[in-house]
Formats: sequence, structure tokens, C-alpha cells
Amino acid sequence: MKKALTHLKKSDPVLAGIIERAGAYKIHYREPGFETLVRSITSQQLNGTAAATIFARLQAAAKAEPLTPESILRLRPARMRALGLSGQKMKYIRELARMTRDGEVNFEHCNSLENDAVIEHLTRVKGVGVWTVHMFLMFALRRHDVLPTGDFGIRMAMKKAYGLEDLPKPVEMEKIAAPWRPYSSVACWYLWRSLDVKKKPVASSQ
Repeated sequence: MKKALTHLKKSDPVLAGIIERAGAYKIHYREPGFETLVRSITSQQLNGTAAATIFARLQAAAKAEPLTPESILRLRPARMRALGLSGQKMKYIRELARMTRDGEVNFEHCNSLENDAVIEHLTRVKGVGVWTVHMFLMFALRRHDVLPTGDFGIRMAMKKAYGLEDLPKPVEMEKIAAPWRPYSSVACWYLWRSLDVKKKPVASSQ
């Protein structure tokens, strides 16, 4: 990761300042499998606490850790709804389970695919969009060069850091991110952190 940070600092002075303020790179990864994508679907449009609570209920009801397609499909739809899942999310998760069980979705195969091919492979599942796959690429498959142009946090961080008048569109984001390659994922992690990290106080000149 030292190589990535050196590259980003040299290629983008704005990002260099963010890295300096945010400190060490401490990304948390998940396993690149079925459970991680179920967790992502569960989390859509929910805050972290609510999503974690519902997912924990789902794990407990399925009696499987990690979750498997078979453990999900053994649950009745009404039971899944009672856990707090919306009707849509319940259907999405069950469809993902069926497609994984039947071999239409192959998570092991994803390891050998290029990013665009992973997006094409997983977005065939209803309820799994490009943003969800971008997160899967970054936090499960550990791909270092992903730019999630649909992520509101990244757009907000770019607007703030680069002094933009409006939230950037994908084309503008790609232009800003061009110097980051092949470490766009690392840069994005720091942009997310920049929304939480306060500026360091100016040292006293005593």
C-alpha cells in the first residue's frame, strides 16, 4: 500500500492533503461471496444500525454462518418479511439465492473476471445495481482501481475537496480521478474519510 500512497500523493496535491489529515489506510474487507451480496441488498436505503439488526435476524433465522443459498431458500417469504425485510428486498435476496444455487451466479468465477465483466455478471440479479457491484469490487474482491461514480459520498467529497459548484457528474469524476489510476479505490477510501476528518489546527508560533 506504500506504493499506492506514494503515487496518489505525487499525482494529486489535493488528495495528498486529505491523506495527510486522515492518516493510515485502514480499509475493512469482507469475503467475496454470497453472504456479502445479501448483506449489501439488506443495507440498501437503511442506516448502518438498522441494516445490521435486520441482517443479524436473517442470519439467526437461516441458522447458517456464513449464509448459503440453501439456508435462505428454506425460509418462507413471510418469515423473511417478519424479520424486517421489505417485500422487494426479500424477493431480490431469494432471486440471488436461486441464481447462485443454480450456478447462474458464480462468485468464484468473479475472481478471474475484469471489473466490467463482474458488473455485467452480478447486475443480472434484480436488485443488484452498478453501485452495489462497485462496493463488492472494492470491499470484497479487493480491487484497487474502482471509481464508484454513483456514490453520493464520493461526489460530495469531490465537490468539497476540489471546490466544485455542484456535485460532479460521472464524466467530471473520471477526469478528476484520472491521475489516481491504478489506485482509484484507495483514493475513494480517503475521500470518504475526508467527510469525517477535521482539519488539523494550525500550530502556534510561540
